[in-house]
Amino acid sequence: MSDLPRKAVTRTAKLAALPLGFAGRATWGLGKRIGGKSAELVGRELQQRTAEQLFKVLGELKGGAMKFGQAMSVFESALPEEVAGPYRAALTKLQEAAPPMPTRTVHSVLAERLGEDWHDLFLEFEDKPAAAASIGQVHRAVWHDGREVAVKVQYPGAGEALLSDLNQLSRFARLLGPLIPGMDIKPLIAELRDRVSEELDYALEAQAQRAHAEEFADDPDVLVPAVVHQCEQVLVTEWIDGIPLSEVITDGTQEQRDRAGQLLARFLFSGPSRTGLLHADPHPGNFRLLPDDPEDAEDAEGSGGKGGWRLGVLDFGTVDRLPGGLPPTIGDSLRMTLDGDAEAVYDLLREEGFVKESIELDPDAVLDYLLPIIEPAQADEFTFTRGWMRSQAARIADPRSPAHQLGKQLNLPPAYLLIHRVTLSTIGVLCQLGATVRLRDELEEWLPGFVLAEDEALAEEDSAAGA
Repeated sequence: MSDLPRKAVTRTAKLAALPLGFAGRATWGLGKRIGGKSAELVGRELQQRTAEQLFKVLGELKGGAMKFGQAMSVFESALPEEVAGPYRAALTKLQEAAPPMPTRTVHSVLAERLGEDWHDLFLEFEDKPAAAASIGQVHRAVWHDGREVAVKVQYPGAGEALLSDLNQLSRFARLLGPLIPGMDIKPLIAELRDRVSEELDYALEAQAQRAHAEEFADDPDVLVPAVVHQCEQVLVTEWIDGIPLSEVITDGTQEQRDRAGQLLARFLFSGPSRTGLLHADPHPGNFRLLPDDPEDAEDAEGSGGKGGWRLGVLDFGTVDRLPGGLPPTIGDSLRMTLDGDAEAVYDLLREEGFVKESIELDPDAVLDYLLPIIEPAQADEFTFTRGWMRSQAARIADPRSPAHQLGKQLNLPPAYLLIHRVTLSTIGVLCQLGATVRLRDELEEWLPGFVLAEDEALAEEDSAAGA
């Protein structure tokens, strides 16, 4: 089905078929084993078929189902390798593509929103979409002034579909959970549902993109395409070429991986400080690696300097509004944890609501819980790997581990929900890249509270001396 299915009964039936399909393939797998195939081989085939069905259903439905699939795809680094292999390709597809809507539907939306003479606005317009995502698809075109542009057209009925999908997916959260062991799927779906109205509003997206484009206009490291035109269901922005981050993940050189990782971390932490906004959809489909000069790119240093490669950033449909930048609590708690000040960290977490008043925890146990997670901020540079991500996920997910028991007693205040997911998602992408990143440099430059101001540092020294 290429058009966006809108009838609730049709969409619900497709989503309901997912867990039924899993059960059917389990029966098929048992039959194969009885027939003589090894359990390991059958298991791999079973996972591959499940992954293929997952992509087919989520991709066809677009809407919330596809958005959920994209959100899950950046966490595949946390999966055990024997499970990750079969799912990786299918989930990564969701970062870049989905079955397109028919040309007649695209033309109908453009005629309705831009006027019957919409063709006059373009010197060229490619009917075949360049990319298709959860609530719209992008067409390459040439604006009437000669600029190459990306024309994002929202699927008719996308809002209704998005909410319907997320409501239905919440019912299947327990069945979908095993795809990403250790992750609580329900809060992820609830948060996605809270954000859909913003993402459907292209006026808000244009506003956020303009703010970034203006701030990063002369930036040597980050490029944000300018907004050319916006109206309901249609957003026109300047076109940027480059290597999709998903391709850097699969085929990039180590130099490209390291540079992409460094710039991704830089954008994550500098964006809120410079614009008061946090780009909150950090899956690889939203980033491009662009050579400053194609002739010089091969000689550029992967993670140092400012030349060679830039990061192109797309899709500002989901942002977190942080007028003062990232909360200083994050920087303060990171700094205190690295300093080993268990009591100060615990007091701050309790004050901010990460530890509820009714809960009593051992400050040293909290410090032991946090230290492995913030390992990338301890060293001058850190190599993010899938193995490291899996070890962290396993430590927190194992019901027998002290980390799991303590983690269950911590609380995530609503104001930090999106920041937390963006940070985890970005770390997931860094692990997919296998990038070596000087993360501490970015934290020192952009994260409020991570480095004490000189007068605060002197005050702390005086206090310590007095004690």
